[in-house]
Amino acid sequence: MTTSAPLTFTTIRHLNACVGQEVTLQGWLYNKRSSGKIQFLIVRDGTGTVQAVVVKKEVSEQDWEVASGLTQESSVRVTGWVRSDERSPLGVELTVTKVELVQLVSEEYPLSHKEHGVDFLMSHRHLWMRTPKQATILRIRHTIERALRAFFDEQEFVLVDAPVLTPVACEGSSTQFATDYFGDPAFLTQSGQLYMEAAASALGKVYCFGPTFRAEKSKTRRHLTEFWMLEPEMAFYDLEASMELQEQMLATVVQTVLARHRAELQDVLGRDVAALEKVQAPFPRITYDEALVRLKEAGQSVVWGDDFGAPDETVLASQFDRPVFVTHYPAACKAFYMKPDPSRPEVVLCADLLAPEGYGEIIGGSQRIDDLQVLEERMSAHGIPREPLAWYLDLRRYGTVPHSGFGIGLERTVAWICGLEHVRETTPFARMLTRIYP
Repeated sequence: MTTSAPLTFTTIRHLNACVGQEVTLQGWLYNKRSSGKIQFLIVRDGTGTVQAVVVKKEVSEQDWEVASGLTQESSVRVTGWVRSDERSPLGVELTVTKVELVQLVSEEYPLSHKEHGVDFLMSHRHLWMRTPKQATILRIRHTIERALRAFFDEQEFVLVDAPVLTPVACEGSSTQFATDYFGDPAFLTQSGQLYMEAAASALGKVYCFGPTFRAEKSKTRRHLTEFWMLEPEMAFYDLEASMELQEQMLATVVQTVLARHRAELQDVLGRDVAALEKVQAPFPRITYDEALVRLKEAGQSVVWGDDFGAPDETVLASQFDRPVFVTHYPAACKAFYMKPDPSRPEVVLCADLLAPEGYGEIIGGSQRIDDLQVLEERMSAHGIPREPLAWYLDLRRYGTVPHSGFGIGLERTVAWICGLEHVRETTPFARMLTRIYP
């Protein structure tokens, strides 16, 4: 080792490429332990964690004292030589030559290295995010978002931003968050779909990606009141073409996550990656009627015409080793814009994609009604006023075409890929029935 090596700043993620070099890390003390004249500092910087070894005889007295006084989450700059270490999960460690204090945490850190209750952790979400598991989940979420965008870019889709404030419901008025818009009623968006249908008539293949809101009084592990959804809409696509696109999209995303995060999935999250490796197209398809038979055989009591609940979806998905499409639901339990099956009008051309391992529906889609009269009849049947959606009806007057689309819920997808018990850990700051803090 030569002492003339240049001093460079780097991140923990890139330390493997710096073996034999002296570098400086900037981060926070996650944990530490000491053994006589050696201190072991566990430093994190947002890209990972590494052990930094401080040997008393190899540093100045001042650096030794700084290291000795560090408390959990104090911010530091640590300089040292990068050495290979097979015992380290990272494959390297740092032999420290200098420790510079940025800020010393003088108060007791709320999240000590012990078990805490969920409510306590959620109230300290701004700090809980710093732990290795939570940081890993958010990094994987980033990869999923990036993979989704890359997929649609490669498929020549155009990203179109949908409004957050809307004048009317898309998915049902009972689950809207209402607000005042200069004296007129307005609602937080439940879906950008209707606007994407307009954009598809202009641009062919489009998608929006943003927050959506549902005022559902649900306390299940699958529900948030604010969640992110990616919603593609495609002109001249029928239901089958839409399902094929969904298969390609989801398989691509899962394989991307496996390629970039296999070790984190296994070592940090304890995820069985073998289950994810089976996510290959094509996915099995069953109709609602076939699903009903399977459910009755499994002892579930479901009446024809009812939508499936979480237990029903879990039973169905457990019968397959990869996501499964359930198609052709009764029209009565689905949204007004879904196209009736021409050969059987009591069901609609739709498909829900159920994730395996009990994670339920992660994608919902359909072929849309392209006939003006049929759409008007469906809106009347659902009690939807025409005036706020006059523009939507115009889409069927001026150049209507067969078209399809779907929405994929980001948080449920993250929960499934990461193998999490609850969607609250999939988003930086969860909004649930009883939580809006922090």
